[in-house]
Amino acid sequence: VLLLYAYNTSPVKISDITSTSMFSGYLWIPLARIISLKEKLSDLKEQVEILMQGSKSFSTSVPTSFLGQDETWKSFINPSDKRKISDVKVHLDDKTKENVKRCLSEVKAVLSLPALSSPLTQIPFDVTLQSITKLEDMFDLANGCIITEGSLFDWIISLLH
Repeated sequence: VLLLYAYNTSPVKISDITSTSMFSGYLWIPLARIISLKEKLSDLKEQVEILMQGSKSFSTSVPTSFLGQDETWKSFINPSDKRKISDVKVHLDDKTKENVKRCLSEVKAVLSLPALSSPLTQIPFDVTLQSITKLEDMFDLANGCIITEGSLFDWIISLLH
């Protein structure tokens, strides 16, 4: 799979195509590796959703009327509330923290030069439902994604340099 990317590190005017803050590139990644990573990130996203349902910060920031017995909490949230909930930092248990590190180490290995792809010992950005969803979407073969700002953006571009 040919992964195409482009990013800018400061605002760019359309008329200024010579900006030194614009970067683009590509990486060849084996299809099996993308599929495997996408599945792992999807599983991680489910773990984060489960942790959010049980966390105090989630339950205090979301009215209990949003939480259903037989359906996931996503189906009860209107779009204006969803952004706030997805930005809540998730308090990770040890098992999920190790899973995050494994997934992010694999992302790093896919996006970095082989010499730079040592396993992560720390999580390089705040784990939120939004950050994990964006990371999963990044490896969505049909759609891709746009990451606009924040510590996830900073980490990804540090890998692409």
